[in-house]
Amino acid sequence: MAAHAGADVPRERMSLSASASAEVVRDVLGVSFSTTREGVEAAAVQAALKQALDAALAEARKVAKPGQVDVQTGGFSLYPRNDPKTGKINGWQGSAELQVEGRDAATIAQLTGRINTLTIARVGYSLSRESREKAEADITAQAIARYRAKAAEYAKLFGYGSYVVGEVNIASDEASAPRPMMAMRMLKAESADAALPTEAGKATVTVSVNGSVQLTK
Repeated sequence: MAAHAGADVPRERMSLSASASAEVVRDVLGVSFSTTREGVEAAAVQAALKQALDAALAEARKVAKPGQVDVQTGGFSLYPRNDPKTGKINGWQGSAELQVEGRDAATIAQLTGRINTLTIARVGYSLSRESREKAEADITAQAIARYRAKAAEYAKLFGYGSYVVGEVNIASDEASAPRPMMAMRMLKAESADAALPTEAGKATVTVSVNGSVQLTK
């Protein structure tokens, strides 16, 4: 605590912080599909990748709906394969990706059983912007109230009658328990429409208030 002399009434500045948190169910499911191809001719490898990606896109577009099931292509790469003995190019390798995400987790999970030209590379849940903003709005008032209550309590404990809010910073953060992204090879399912089992879990949204107050008599 640093003392500051005023013209008439002595004041002291005190730094403090307060926070409030809420657990929110992660409501956006994201699935990344990918495949690799290799061959002697670059054109043939590229054609095979394009064919696999086109087939997957055709399935995904059948259920695409803005905000509910969003579809976009990811990386598409083609690069030479070198002979380890001679260092010369002896073939080509390539990869292609497709990304699907949205709030309709059931439809996306079912879609994974109908895409058979790409394999599932990653699966994970995240928090939508709307859910995060709603959580922040609900708990910001709580964090500010706790900040003011602390200021009033500490002012009293230090023998001051009141306080004046000085510089304040409000920030939010999202945290969740570590959840490794799921990686797997596509296996032959008994049913072509077999859905991928998923569990959303929760994220913790925290709003923190940090700053200083002037203690007054």
